[in-house]
Order: sequence, then structure tokens, then C-alpha cells
Amino acid sequence: MGNSYAGQLKTTRFEEVLHNSIEASLRSNSLVPRPVFSQLYLEAEQQLSALEGGSRVDNEDEEEEGEGALEPTCPPNPYQMHPPPEGCCTTDGFCQAGKDLRLVSISSEPIDVPAGFLLVGAKSPSLPDHLLVCAVDRRFLPDDNGHNALLGFSGNCVGCGKKGFCYFTEFSNHINLKLTTQPKKQKHLKYYLVRNAQGALTKGPLICWKGSEFRSRQTAASTGSSSLFPPAESSGPLATFSGEPTPGTTPSIPMGAQQAGPASEHPSLTAAIGPAVLNGKDSPKHQQLVKNDPSAMPRPSALGILSNSGPPKKRHKGWSPESPSTTDGGYSQGGGNRAKYESAGMSCMPQVGLVGPAPVTFPVVASGEPVSVPDNLLKICKAKPVIFKGHGNFPYLCGNLNDVVVSPLLYTCYQNSQSISRAYEQYGASTIQPISEEMQLLLTVYYLVQLAADQVPLMEDLEQIFLRSWRESHLTEIRQYQQPQPCPPAPSTVAPVTSAQLPWLAGLAASSCNDSVHIIECTYSLAEGLSEMFRLLVEGKLAKTNYVVIVRACRSPAIDSCVAVTGKYQARILSESLLTPAEYQKEVNYELVTGKVDSLGAFFSTLCPEGDIDILLDKFHQENQGHIPSSLTASSVTKSASLDVGGAPACTSYNLEPHHIRPFQLAVAQKLLSHVCSIADSSTQNLDLGSFEKVDFLICIPPSEVTYQQTLFHVWHSGVLLELGLEKEHMTKQRVEQYVLKLDAEAQTKFQSFLQNSFQNPHTLFVLIHDHAHWDLVSSAVHNLYSQSDPAVGLVDRLLNCREVKEAPNIVTLHVTSFPYALQTQHTLISPYNEIHWPASYSHGVDLYPENKKYFGLSEFIESTLSGHSLPLLRYDSSFEAMVTALGKRFPRLHSAVIRTFVLVQHYAAAMMAVSGLSQMKDYTSVETLEITQNLINSPKQCPCGHGLMVLLRVPCSPLAAVAYERLAHVRARLALEEHFEIILGNPSSGITIGKHFVKQLKMWQKIEDAEWRPQTYLELEGLPCILIFSGMDPHGESLPRSLRYCDLRLINSSCLVRTALEQELGLAAYFVSNEVPLEKGARNEPLESDAEKLSSTDNEDEELVTEGSTSEKRSPVKRERSRSHDSASSSLSSKASSSAPCGESLAQPAAPLQGEQARSPQPCGPSEEARAPGDRQRPHASRGPPPVISRRSPGPTAQLDSGLRTSQRSVQASVTVSSSQLSSSGSSSSSMAPAAGTLVLQASQCSMSKACRQPPIVFLPKLVYDMVTATDSSGLPKAASLLPSHSVMWASSFRPLLSKTMTSTEQSLYYRQWTVPRPSHMDYGNRAEGRVDSFHPRRLLLSGPPQIGKTGAYLQFLSILSRMLIRLTEVDVYDEEEININLREESDWHYLQLSDPWPDLELFKKLPFDYIIHDPKYEDASLICSHLQSIKSEDRGMSRKPEELYVRRQTARMRLSKYAAYNTYHHCEQCHQYMGFHPRYQLYESTLHAFAFSYSMLGEEIQLHFIIPKSKEHHFVFSQPGGQLESMRLPLVTDKSHEYIKSPTFTPTTGRHEHGLFNLYHAMDGASHLHVLVVKEYEMAIYKKYWPNHIMLVLPSIFNSAGVGAAHFLIKELSYHNLELERNRQEELGIKPQDIWPFIVISDDSCVMWNVVDVDCGGERSRELSWSERNVSLKHIMQHIEASPNITHYALIGMRKWSSKTGSSEVREPFSRCHVHDFLILNVDLTQNVQYNQNRFMCDDVDFNLRVHSAGLLLCRFNRFSVMKKQIAVGGHRSFHITSKVSDNAAAVVPAQYICAPDSKHTFLAAPAQLLLEKFFQHHSHRFFPLSLKNHSHPVLSVDCYLNLGSQISVCYVSSRPHSLNISCSDFMFSGLLLYLCDSFVGASFLKKFHFLKGATLCVICQDRNSLRQTVVRLELEDEWQFRLRDEFQTANAKEDRPLFFLTGRHI
Repeated sequence: MGNSYAGQLKTTRFEEVLHNSIEASLRSNSLVPRPVFSQLYLEAEQQLSALEGGSRVDNEDEEEEGEGALEPTCPPNPYQMHPPPEGCCTTDGFCQAGKDLRLVSISSEPIDVPAGFLLVGAKSPSLPDHLLVCAVDRRFLPDDNGHNALLGFSGNCVGCGKKGFCYFTEFSNHINLKLTTQPKKQKHLKYYLVRNAQGALTKGPLICWKGSEFRSRQTAASTGSSSLFPPAESSGPLATFSGEPTPGTTPSIPMGAQQAGPASEHPSLTAAIGPAVLNGKDSPKHQQLVKNDPSAMPRPSALGILSNSGPPKKRHKGWSPESPSTTDGGYSQGGGNRAKYESAGMSCMPQVGLVGPAPVTFPVVASGEPVSVPDNLLKICKAKPVIFKGHGNFPYLCGNLNDVVVSPLLYTCYQNSQSISRAYEQYGASTIQPISEEMQLLLTVYYLVQLAADQVPLMEDLEQIFLRSWRESHLTEIRQYQQPQPCPPAPSTVAPVTSAQLPWLAGLAASSCNDSVHIIECTYSLAEGLSEMFRLLVEGKLAKTNYVVIVRACRSPAIDSCVAVTGKYQARILSESLLTPAEYQKEVNYELVTGKVDSLGAFFSTLCPEGDIDILLDKFHQENQGHIPSSLTASSVTKSASLDVGGAPACTSYNLEPHHIRPFQLAVAQKLLSHVCSIADSSTQNLDLGSFEKVDFLICIPPSEVTYQQTLFHVWHSGVLLELGLEKEHMTKQRVEQYVLKLDAEAQTKFQSFLQNSFQNPHTLFVLIHDHAHWDLVSSAVHNLYSQSDPAVGLVDRLLNCREVKEAPNIVTLHVTSFPYALQTQHTLISPYNEIHWPASYSHGVDLYPENKKYFGLSEFIESTLSGHSLPLLRYDSSFEAMVTALGKRFPRLHSAVIRTFVLVQHYAAAMMAVSGLSQMKDYTSVETLEITQNLINSPKQCPCGHGLMVLLRVPCSPLAAVAYERLAHVRARLALEEHFEIILGNPSSGITIGKHFVKQLKMWQKIEDAEWRPQTYLELEGLPCILIFSGMDPHGESLPRSLRYCDLRLINSSCLVRTALEQELGLAAYFVSNEVPLEKGARNEPLESDAEKLSSTDNEDEELVTEGSTSEKRSPVKRERSRSHDSASSSLSSKASSSAPCGESLAQPAAPLQGEQARSPQPCGPSEEARAPGDRQRPHASRGPPPVISRRSPGPTAQLDSGLRTSQRSVQASVTVSSSQLSSSGSSSSSMAPAAGTLVLQASQCSMSKACRQPPIVFLPKLVYDMVTATDSSGLPKAASLLPSHSVMWASSFRPLLSKTMTSTEQSLYYRQWTVPRPSHMDYGNRAEGRVDSFHPRRLLLSGPPQIGKTGAYLQFLSILSRMLIRLTEVDVYDEEEININLREESDWHYLQLSDPWPDLELFKKLPFDYIIHDPKYEDASLICSHLQSIKSEDRGMSRKPEELYVRRQTARMRLSKYAAYNTYHHCEQCHQYMGFHPRYQLYESTLHAFAFSYSMLGEEIQLHFIIPKSKEHHFVFSQPGGQLESMRLPLVTDKSHEYIKSPTFTPTTGRHEHGLFNLYHAMDGASHLHVLVVKEYEMAIYKKYWPNHIMLVLPSIFNSAGVGAAHFLIKELSYHNLELERNRQEELGIKPQDIWPFIVISDDSCVMWNVVDVDCGGERSRELSWSERNVSLKHIMQHIEASPNITHYALIGMRKWSSKTGSSEVREPFSRCHVHDFLILNVDLTQNVQYNQNRFMCDDVDFNLRVHSAGLLLCRFNRFSVMKKQIAVGGHRSFHITSKVSDNAAAVVPAQYICAPDSKHTFLAAPAQLLLEKFFQHHSHRFFPLSLKNHSHPVLSVDCYLNLGSQISVCYVSSRPHSLNISCSDFMFSGLLLYLCDSFVGASFLKKFHFLKGATLCVICQDRNSLRQTVVRLELEDEWQFRLRDEFQTANAKEDRPLFFLTGRHI
């Protein structure tokens, strides 16, 4: 395969060198061959050019078992078949006898299969989609492992029944396979056929032709460029892999070369444990390699790529050394294999039958002698060997089976990796072959060789190695196919590693590892190899060997293999990792109960110098009985004294934070809300938010008492219950408990009542919050199997996934978890769109949500371990680990959890004794434990109140936790430390118990009065010095207080390497750090750790407590393994100060000057900085460490030092308790100053609590976990993150890309959704079985965020804002304004006195005078209309509002929507679903456009309108037959009395409100049938149609695009009259009288939201008092009432009141008024035929029209007892008109004074209709034209034939010039002005002469153009009485093309 690419090996040369090297190594005596690979890298791409073009491969003898392993390079000749016999059938899929063989056709037919034969499916190249059925003798087929198939063939034809085909060639001819290549059974017999449950024949598993098919087409796919993996030096535990791979020379190591560049310094690779981070940056070859590495997956793989691209040399016939594939040193971070029940399911292969925890089914064991396990194996080996079954047959074991562990993990891994070809089959690449078994084994050996001594193999690593090796060869092949070549590309091939060479290559690879991997080759079966291994083990010859690889690889094509782990450390960890958590607990319990652990205790007691520790303790106890140890006296005495005297002393560091919501939590709550809204907004109708009135909730939590109390506390303090209206002000704890459900045995009943509640309250939205949702994902099916054992198994599934929850439309389930991975599988119920991830605090360097606290989580902890950053917060304890390992060898039968616990408890006990004065015990503890204990015991002494720190000791196994508790409590009692710190046993199932003394302290600190109070959550232990022994297999979300300083996780079960488990444990330490003090970075002078393993503790000697009288200041410098964990350098006290200063004043100096604030704050600021003595300044405090121990007698200087450091940047804050002057004086003392000075200065800053808010706790981990967490892959992702995400899931395939650090939470979620599947025991397992692709539950959300970050606060806040939103959704702002000008009504016989009439009496009503005055509050700033009866005093209606108040927001009231409201587009509910048209029967696009034309004389032209009529509304219209032309809109009859529908068609003109207009009248009409037409402008048609697909639209002609509402009203009325005429004509033919056709229409505003009726109790006609009440009714009720009025056709215009909360009885007393009507009009188009709306008007067109109607002698009736509520809508309507300048782009507003100008002037023209400018100008500036009229209400302006608003300070008098019109008598009026607006021919000179004007009154004539102005002046003889001047001519500020209006003004002479 010559056309490989740069960065690869020149293959021909490679093989020569390799073969020579192997021969040389075999001949030489030493095991060290010469390095071969280092010379083989190509330096540049051009060197390849000579190789391009693919040299020919000769095909000589390269066959195995009669199969051509190679294909010719030239186009293949078609295979020469014998011509078929004459006359036989040659159809594809039929045999030559013409019988159908296709599986689809004969699957259900009975087929006779002889004994010993199997039915198999053959693939025909000409029928790719079909299988042909054949019967084949099973002896010629392989077994499950691809072995033992006889050569040759024997088969029958199932079609014609012909038997005895002995050659596959003959058989393939018979069944018409028509092959172009040599017929081979391996190639064409593909599948076994099996019968399904219905008895039909179906395709079964693939036939496993392993030995042959997998090598039959050895193209590049399996060998081409497989490569070697570098067992890099950096494979040590601390290797941090950068993007570059490890040094380029190392690939030679697997071949045994030790002189591989830098590696040669090490005698073996296993020595590379230290943190030598050689990441290959200096290796140019490697960089080059990476640049050209085509296999870079989502992360750059650190692989060397060695491709065998050329033809093999003839002298090595049939043997090409398959170069082993590379792996990434990052994998060396071992860590134990997956637990048994988990590994069982790693396979994605059909043939591995898996169910949950059951082990994998294995191939049949070959016959042969069973292997006997030696009896005393465990005793001799000190560990149980773990044997991993590999390839082939595994022998029986017998004998002492308890001493070995056999696991199927490796077998599964191999099987998974064999499924490559299946995984990639979809790409149709037939040449892609999986990795051969030999290759797999070789790679396994390479992997084991490069593992360090303290590492454990991980199956994931191996899978990735296989994947990469395979993928490289595969990529190479693809690349070759893409090469442009003259002839079709022919993959050149390289022969694979044969089984014969395998042992050689394996031995060669293992030769470099100092015997840590031992290869045993067997001849006949694995049994002999196993026996050999047991023999070597018993003889002790494998003492240095960690892994034994046994392989049987000769004589037959298939290999058998297994790998035994014999290293004591590895074997122990692996065997323990195979236990399930339940088995683990059982094992530990058993060891405790049977007393096996006693041997450990006995061993410990022998260690102590003076006999048993207990004896020492007793002795100490007796000596000190009666008096407290002197070292502790001072603190306790001062403490008690200060308590007695002055009550609680002041400690400013202790403040319990008030509960407030943080910006992040608010952001997350809003994200949750928007997700809920998007579910509601989607058209799927899964959530109808509009139908809910309130929110209720239930929080489900794991069965932990502390978590339960903590959640209750959060709910109580968040106030959410009050906000949701669920509880009253004074709620009890019991009431709160209803909302939190602990998922324990009693949960069922509480949950049932929740379900019942949700069922009974359909209008309440129930939010079911499943907190800590990754806990207990066991399916209820498993519960049904094991229900006897534990009722809680599968409880979550039984409750939260029950049918009622899934189907209830008013339950939304919110899963909340920090570890969502197990809910993100292929079968999850949660849609990826419904996942909410906690937002990152920074985005592109911008702090998104500024907070005063910074979250410190896992990634920050890991960051702190990076070199040079600061003191690491993650550490491990090397001396503890060493002790555990040693004891593990001594007590091989004990579980390591037991050993670890006992060692740690022993360490704590010894440390307590050492701190108490038994200094000899210092050697029996580790430095880390001593540091923890010292700080625990001494911290209370540094605080006047005795605040201390908490140490969390995590002991997952409850029985062990109890043992630890008892032991520590015993030691504490013997040392008389009971009052100094508390030991608390934290058990999930029980609450917290602490001693009375400590309860008293806590109550005092927290100022609690309640005598019964006990702490119930860990948060309430704030400041209590204590050891919290935290047990339980998993933490359940318990929060820990800020006083937590040490998180001791050394006992966590390190073998359970699952991402959730690890992150969950580390989540305990997550913390909020105050943002004000940045975390101290490491000082610049931090010593570089040259050795990196050990750092002598020069400055780090552990100093004993300086007791009052003690002079014994022994120094015991303890050598410590620094091991890059910087373990706690800050903790130990430097003794130098105490030796130089007087004894009592030892200044607690930090350990080695690791870091100090000065590195950060160069300028000293404030007195505190100056205060330090020069000596101190050189050695600032290691402020990251725990509080130092100081003597009580000299707190002054120390306190000063500490505070000075801490506050060097904020010195002012140091003076919390003292004034700064005092601070500086006391602070200026040097370290030798008298101890008395400043004794009480700044004690507070020494309190351990003051550090608490500034630095997170320090976490101690097991070494294995530490390595796993701190190792990162090349993208920087911690190794731990790429582990299996959870116990309850498994990988869908081993062929998955790796996670990458750059992935966001969303991308990680999608990754897990693609690559993980739930195990059968997982509750989501059955989800896909329903067969729906859309298997997500619509009302399920998942909130994930780091542990302890505040998710509970966020979801409680979400409930609050959800509730507020629902209330807001059910509420609406309606205008709430009093009627205006009420006092101007005259109290005469104006009143309709029949108070109880339901309808107006026509005769009575006619006698009522018309009330000209406008009462609608929206016209508050409109001109008053005078009637003849008014004598308005000017002060009556002065300035109602100041001009600037005109724009003040109008008064509104918030109203709850009733069930009869009109809705906008956001409302969705089941009932009006169909009405809105989102219905399957009515597709959105199913509406038709109809033109409708009618002529109108006034416009002088034909009007063309368009109707858009949805299919569902066509029944309201009449269409011509044929042709389908729209003819008319159907109208009912006046005589119809049906209550089923509303007679009047409703027209709603609207603009700019497609979303917000209230057009959904379904509920308002109470479901009654009605005709509703939206009247829209042409340019808005499309958007309205999109939002309201099921509404009829009337589209105005385009000339009205810029018109106002007058035009819409005008056209509605004209169209309706025209339609009335058409309907009269149409129905006349049916015999109906014209006057019987219903003449009314409704014209409604688009903001009418609800309608009310007033019920009046008149209390007898006489009484003046009346009681009344208002209620909400449907529009249907009102319309049907009005439509039923007697004599209704005599009324021209009917309306109703506008609602106001201030309505008084006077307004509703009279049922009817004859006055103006607005907003919602019922218009009689017949009577008003000759009264038109003014189509030019923008404002007040309804007042104008009302006046015209009245003057025409028609009746206007207002029903006072009906009212309409108008919603305030902030968009659209008249607001959509903006007046801007036409020329400039300047968007500045134009003031109304600029709306008119002089004609022909250079005034800026405006882009607005002339009419709008005119109306706006008059509204604001009419006083310029009518100066006499201003505030002169007794002399109004005479307005002829129109009403224009001249502003509130000018009154107008309306007269109509029409003959016979009703006008007020004007004889006694003197007018102050005359307004002639576009007057028509009815206005004549004689008409005007009737009116009298004041001298100096002004005239304003308005016309369309200047010409008409002059004509009007002449026609009306105006110049007789009015004087005009040229300059009195004006125009609106429009350009000529916009047709401005012209004015002429004059004065009355």
C-alpha cells in the first residue's frame, strides 16, 4: 500500500529493519535488541513522493486455508462460471429448478431440514436486499467462536429438495448466486436463520467465520497502518498529557529496546512513577507526527503511526509483522475494572446474551482436564489472582476456587471490539475487517507492559486502544480509495500477525518490562498454561510479576488466551471492583461479624512502643484525671470565663447568611420557566398553561433524614408556600412536611394523596420535583422480582413513572441532579430540548452574573493541583497508602475497605494522643492526619467564642462507620477531649445527635431561644469543632457548613470507578468562596520541587503544642512524601519562631515560604501592613493552610500578623473590633514585644470561621482516585470524566469517540444520549420498546448543575415565578377610569325612569334628549361639545390635566380573566383548539382568497375588497354555482329566535396586533356559533393569516395602507350595507320580506376582553336607594339579550358602558341612555344607510359618527347595565402611526407645532398622512387659530358637519348642514370661531348667516387644495363678514405628492 502519507514509516524499510532486529534479538544472548523504530520516522512529506502510486503486490502463495489473502491490483476478471444447463431457470433468487429461495417468500413455509443440518442465509451480489435460504451440514460451519468448521461443504437446496452438494461452487451455481469471484462459503453464507415466536423464519446471528473471514481480505483495514503505542515515561500516575504526544522515540519499547531516548535512563518503565511530566514538547519528530496524524479524533491522539504500506519480502512468506497499535500514555492512569454487573453489559453484540447483572455467556469449554487451584494459594500469593478469560476456550477450574477470581470482562471487551465491522457496516465498506484476535492479544500485552507498578488496567483504555488501532488502518484505507489513480484502486495487503508468530511478538514486547508481564505459551490448551502459572505462583517465581498472559496459538487457526493479574495490589483492587455495592457491604459485614478483623487490632497493638495503645490511653487517663491537660487549660478557662462574665463574646467571623436568591439561581429559574413556556407554546398541546390558576408542588428526595430536614428548611425559608398561596402566614413545620416526600417505605401513601390531589384540581399545575434524581434508577420490574428483599427497590420508578403521572395533563416532572448522566441514555424519557444546564459563570471572559461568591467545584479543585498554582486542595496521603498496601499483603483475606478504615482510625487515634501530649505517638500517624487533628483541636482556642472547624470523615460502609465512631469516641473520652470537639455519626437513616454541651454552644452562637432546639441539618453545625463520620453508600445531597475545613475521602471505595460515584464523593467538598478576597496564588518564590517525590521538611518540622509550662520542645522532623500533593505544607508549624522568641510567644510561622499575600499585593497599604516586623515580612503566612497553633499567652502579635496578611489589600476591614489608631499602635510591636500588648486586638480574625468563607476545604483522596482525577487526556479533560458515567448504564459500543474538555454540558448530554444505553435493571430500559421514536415525555424537564451550587434555591425560585406567571396569565390590565363630565349632565326630565326594564321602551326612549357630552374617559383631552342647555362655567371644566400629563399612563386595574374572556394568540386550550384552526382536519393553508367588488358613489369608483375564508368557515358565505365566486355573506332573519348562534356578524378592525389582538372569541361567545371577521390592511394580511389561520379576514384595498380607523369603519359599514342588499335580493327569491333580513353588525375594538352585567335591585320604584352587583358574563349572553330587544330595528346604534371600578349607583341607576357609544357598537346598517363614517379620520371618528347619526334623527341607545372591559395593549392600534421627517434619517420626534407650515415654504416635509397631521395639530395647537375660544366655554367654536378635537380647552358646537337634520338651537349662542372642514354643497352662504359671532372671532376653512379654498371663500361669500390676509394661508407639512390639506384663516369683522 505505497500511497501512505507523511508521518508514517517507509514500509519496505520498516519490515527489513524489523525482521533483522527480531532475528538479531533471537540470536543474541541479551534480551536487549537494537533500537529500530527511532530511525523509521519520515522527516517530511516529500520523501513519500517516490512511494506514491502503490507498488504491485505479488500474490504468490499468500493464502491461508485455501483462501486468497490478497486481491490483485488490476481490475478483477469476472470469475469463469460454467454455463448453466440448457432450459434451466437463471432468475436471481430462484434455484435452477425454478423454486423460490428468498427468505421473504418462504419464511412461513415448512422446510424439511435433515438431522445435523442448519438453515443459513446466503447473500447474492445481485440481490443485495435478500437472503437465500440454504440447508448446510453444521459440521462445515464454525462454532460460536469461529472455530472448528470442517473444510469443504455439504448442503441441500431447500427449494427443489436436491441433496448432496459437496462443493460450494456447484451449490452456488445451482442457487444462481452468479458470482464474479471464486465462490467461498465464508464470503457468501452470512447468517443463521431462526424461527421467531410466530414460527416464521427470520434472520438470526451472523455466522462467525473468525479464523478465515476476518483475514480473508487483508487489505489495509486490519493491518495497513496499525501502529505501536508508546509506553511513555509520563505514564506515571501524574502524567499530564498535553496536546503533544510522548517523546517520539519511545515506540521502540514494546520491541524490547531500552535505549529509547530519554527512557533509557530508567531501568524499566515501571519506575516512572514520579511526576516527571515529559510531554514530548521537545521532540520535533513527534510534533511532526501529530501534525500529520489523520486519526485525530475529537482529541489529538498521542499515537505514533507505523504503517505497513509496502509489499512483504518473499523471504518472509506469509508473515508480515502486524505492527502493534499505539495507545496513549494517559491510559496508564489505571484504576480497577468495572464492577461485575456492569461489565457484563459492555458488549453491543447480538450473540452475547446479557441480562443485567448476570455474567456473560461463555463459549463451550473444550474437553480436557480441569485445572486444580492450589490449596494455599492466597496464603502464598497474599492476593487472589484475577483471571480474565480472553479468546477461545477456557478450561474448568477445580479445587480451591475461593482463592481465584474469574472474570468475563476481557472477553466482553474483545467481543465488543470484534463488532467493529458491524458498527461500520452502514457505510457499506465491505473491506473493513475487525482487528484480528492475535492483534488484540498483542495490543493487550503492550498495554499491560506500559502500566506503572501502582496502576490498574482499565477496560475502557483497552477498548480505546483497539478502536484507535483499527481506526487508523481504516482511515488509511479510505484515504487510499480517495487517491486519484489511473486504474481503480486496489488495496495492497500485508499479511497479518499469524498465530505462530504471536508468542514471539508477545514475548518480545514483554521483554522490556522487568518481568512485570510474564508470557506463558502452551501447546495444547490453556489448562497447561494455568497449571504452569499456579506452579510458578506457589514457588514464588512470579513475585515481581503483575500480569501473566497465557496463550495457546499453534496448530490451529484460532487462538485461546487468558490474562491473569497476579500483582498483589492490582489483583486486590480488581477482585474488589468486581463486587457489586451490595456484595461489598455484605463482605465487610461478614468480616466484622465473624471477628476476622480482630487480627488487625492485635497487629496494631504490637506496634505501640509501650504495649497496647489502650493501655497507654488508660495510663494517660489516670494521670490526668481530675485536671484538664495543661495544654488545653488556657483556652477552656478563658472561654468559660468570658462566657460567664459578659455573655457571648464577640466573634465577627460567625454570621449565618440570610437566605437570598443569587443572580445565578434567578437566571436558572428563568431558564426553567422559559422551557415550561416553550412546552406550552408548542403546537403539541401537551401543557395548557392558560388553564391553570395556581401552582402546587411535591419535592421527592432520597431517604436521608438530614436531606429531608434540609429541604424542609429551604422550603420554609424561601417563602414559596406563602407566595404560591398554599399556606397562610403562620404555618407549622407539619404543614411544610406535606410538600417534601422522603422516598422510603411510607412514601407510597403520601404520593397517592398527591396524585389524588392533582386529579381533583385540574386547574392547578402540579410540579413534581425529583431532587437528587440520579439516585435509585432501578426499574420497578426488578422490584417485582425481588420485592421480598427490599420494598424501596425501584420506588422512584413505581411512583414517578407511573401511568397517572405520565398522563396527568397538570403534572410537570422536574428531575434535578448534579450527575444527570444516567438520565441521558438512548432510552431516556427526557427530551434534549427540556434539559436545563447550570450556566457557566464566564462566557468569552465576561462575568455573566456578577456574584460576591465564587463557586469552587471539581474543576477548580483539579486546577489547584496544577503546578505553581497555589497550595493544592486535592491531596493524597502517601504514608497512609503505603501502610494500607503493606497490611493488604499481610491480611490478604480482609477487604481493603476494612483495612483502610482500621488504619485511618488508628492514625486519628494516634494523632489525638500526640496532640494531647503523648508525643511518642507522632510516629504512628501520618503527617496529614496529624495536621487535621491539630487544627481540629486547636481551632476553638483561637476564637473568643470557641468556633472550630469540621472534619468530614467519609466512611461509605455503615458498619465500618459505626466501628470508627466507637473507636474515636473511646479515644476522645480517654484523652478528656469530650468538651473540645464532637464526633458525629452521620447516617442517612437517622438524624443528628450531638452532646448537650455542644447544643448549648450552637444555640448561643445562633441566638436560638427554643429550649427544645436540636440541630437537624449539617448546616446548623456551623462553627462546631467536630469530626463528622459520614456514612452511607452514596451521599444524598446533604449540604455541609462553611466551617468544613477537611474533607477526608481516603476511605471511599476507590474500586468503583464510575463517573457519577467519583464526582458525587468529590462534590461533598464543593464550596462557595468569597469573591472579595481572591484565592491566593502561589508565591513567586515557591520552591521548585526538583525531586518531586520527597521534599525535606526544613521549614516544615512538626512542632508540638507550646504548653504553658512545657519546656520540652523536642523537634521531630518528619520526612514526608511530598508526592506533588504538596501535602499540607502550610499546616505544620515552624519551630524557629518559638526558639528565637520567648517561649510563650512563639509566633506560628508558616511552613516553607510557599506563598503569601505579598506575591499578590506589592503595595503595602494601611497600618496593618506596616505592623509586621521585617522578619515576618520575609515569611508571610501560608494563608491557604489551616489555622496555625499558637500559644494562648501571646495572641496579640500573631493575630496581628494574620490579619495583616489577610487584609493587606483591605486594611480597613481589619479593624472590625478596634479603631484603626489602636490597631496601628498595638500592631507596631515586633515579635519580641511584651505579650500583654493588644491581647484582645482582632481576635476575630483568628477564628477559623474567618478563613472559612475565603478558602475551600482541603480534600484527601485515595491515591488511585487522586491519579484518576488529576490525570487529564490531551484535551485537558480529567480521566475520571471519560469513565462509564453510571453503574446503571453501559456503553452502546466500544467504538465511540472520546469526550472532550471543550464540550458544553449540552454536548456532553448529546454524547451520552448517543453512546450509552440503560442496563435491563434501569427504569428507562423499556422505554424504546414501545416502538415510538418520539418516546420523550413532553412534561419532563431535567435541571443539572454542579453539586452544592444552589439548585434547590433555583427550583424554589422557579416555582415562585411560575406561580406569578400563571397568575399573570390569568390576569389582564384593563382600563379603569371614571366617566368624565358627569357633573355637566342636567337634572331635568332627561332620565329613563323605568328602572327595571330589561329593554328600552321605544316610545319612552324617543322622548329622551340626546346627551351631546362625551363621557368616555379616553376623550378626557377632547373638546367639549356644547348643547343648548348648558351654561358651562369656565372653571367647571378648567384644565383637567396639565399638558404633560396627557402622556401619563392611563389608569388600569389588574383583573383575573374569567371563563368568558376574549384571548390573544398565546392562549391554547383543548376547547378552542379547533376554533383556532390548529386541528388536523383543517390544515393551516386551507383557506381561499375571494375578491369582492362593489361601487360606491362617494368615492366615485369601484371598491375591490378581498376576503380570506378558511375552509371551515365557508358555510357563512354564498358562492355562485358553478364558478365558486363569492356572492354574499349569509344573514339571519329578524324573526329567528334560536339561542344557538349570534345573529350579528362581528367586524374587528385591527393593525399591528397580530399576536396581541383579542380575536379568540370562543370562550367569550361561550362556544356559540358566530361570524367573526378581522379587518386588516393589505400589507399585514400574511402575518395575521399566519397567527389566525382559522379566522375570516377582510383585506382593505392597498390605498388604505396608511389610512386610519375611519377608513376601516367606513368600509365595514359600506360593505355590510351592500351585503344586506344582496342578501335581501337573494332571500326575496326564497319568499322572505326584505325588512326581515337582520340588519345589524357588531364593530368591536380588538382590545375588548370581558363583558359584565350589573344586577340591580331597585327596592321598589320609589326608593332613591338601589343595591346592585356586577358580574362577568359571556358576550353571547349580552348579544342575545340585545338582539332579543323588541323593536330593535328602530335603533340605529346600540352600545354599552365602559367598565370602571369607580362606577357609582347613579350611572347604573338608569338602564338606558341616549348618548355617545364607543368601543363595542351594534350598528344598524339599514337605518344608517345615508350616514357615513369619515374615511379620512384617525381619531374621534366614533364621536363624529355618533353626532352624524343623531343629527340624522336616528336613535343611539346605550345599555348602562352592560359594560365592556378594555385591555391595555401596549403595541399596535393608533400607536403604530409615527410622524417622522421625510428627508433626514434623523429619527428625532417632530413636535406638533411643525405639523403645518406656510405654502411654498422650505419647511421640512413629514412622512405622514395630511389628515393625521391636521388632527394632531388641532389637538395640541388649535388655540393658534381660535385664540378667543381658549377656556371660553360660553362662546364655543361652531363646527359644521364634523367634529374635530380642538383640545380640551376649547369647546365646540356641532351643527349639521343637512336638510331636516336635528340641531341644537343656536340662536342664543355667540360663537368665538367657525370651523369649515372639507364642507360640501349642503353648506351654503345662507346657512352660515343664521349664526352669530363675536367680534374678532376667527374662521378656519380647510380644503383639499388651494383652488378649492378660493372657490369655497367665493361660494360662501365669506369675504362679506370675514377679513383674510395672504399670510393667513397654511398647509399641512406634506410634500405635493402626499396631497397636503390647505387652510385659510380670517377674522370676523
